[in-house]
Amino acid sequence: MELNDVLRLVRKNIQNLAPYSTARDEYKGALGVFLDANENPFENRYNRYPDPRQLELKGIISGLKGVPVENMFLGNGSDEAIDLCYRVFCTPGKDNAVAIAPSYGMYRVAADINDVEFREVQLGADYSLPVKELLQACDENTKLMFICSPNNPTGNSFPVDEMVGLINSFNGVVVVDEAYIDFAAQPSLLTLLQEHKNLIVLQTLSKAYGLAGLRLGLAFADAEIMSIFAKVKYPYNINLAGMERAKELLARDVEAEIELLKNERLRVSEALEGFACVQKVYPSDANFLLVMVNDARGLYEALINKQVIVRDRSRVKGCEGTLRITIGKPEENDKMLAVVKEWK
Repeated sequence: MELNDVLRLVRKNIQNLAPYSTARDEYKGALGVFLDANENPFENRYNRYPDPRQLELKGIISGLKGVPVENMFLGNGSDEAIDLCYRVFCTPGKDNAVAIAPSYGMYRVAADINDVEFREVQLGADYSLPVKELLQACDENTKLMFICSPNNPTGNSFPVDEMVGLINSFNGVVVVDEAYIDFAAQPSLLTLLQEHKNLIVLQTLSKAYGLAGLRLGLAFADAEIMSIFAKVKYPYNINLAGMERAKELLARDVEAEIELLKNERLRVSEALEGFACVQKVYPSDANFLLVMVNDARGLYEALINKQVIVRDRSRVKGCEGTLRITIGKPEENDKMLAVVKEWK
């Protein structure tokens, strides 16, 4: 799609929205006497409002991701970016969104909050991407399509050519959630942003970068779309303490940790496959494994009794009989494996 076609999908009230602005958006000089924001003037490190544009932190992330700052949105977790997709593109009570299932639950929650119909399309055999069925589920009021790859909770990545086919065939915005891309063998779709104006890529600092407690989610798209996100978001959505800590922690080299988790993923998968109670370990490109067992609830409770917390996914359609097990440190994985090995 051309950019103008994508911009026509934006809700009319959002197109006409005058964003909240501050005097600091207008002031471009060096440090001055700030008497504009009714702040407490006594310095304690946090007495001033944070930069609403987060330019310094975005500059660091731009260096890590190879994406210009103007093509980036920084949110209070990826959930804020998901919510903004609905708020920007979907008229409540009229428009709808299509997504794969099973997948990340916040796509539906955000749709329900925004009064947007949410249409789920079940994954195919071995959790394959149902390209034809996704397109068939769309109509003239379908504005968004959510694809999580690697997918949560199934762990698998979808072929790039199939996702590109959807982007080219869908007359709306395709949101590809790459929260787990750092653990995958296949490349990110970030390199496709220039040629596909109806693509939004979501990533996060919660997984590979270990910043889940700071709640920092990333969205990448054409600069015009990101400027609309910036216009709609609340002005100070990222707090100063979080930005400062993120800048410090992003200086770390996390490659060794990622490699360790990928190696542990393989070790844990091979161990689980040899246990009597395990029926199947699904292939994973994420930092977790989806495991089908004989008695998911029973094993879940046995693990809880040993203070090992996993996620019971057995009640989710398409994931019957499964547990989702995050890959931890080697000693944590060993404790989990010891319980599963002895389970009936």
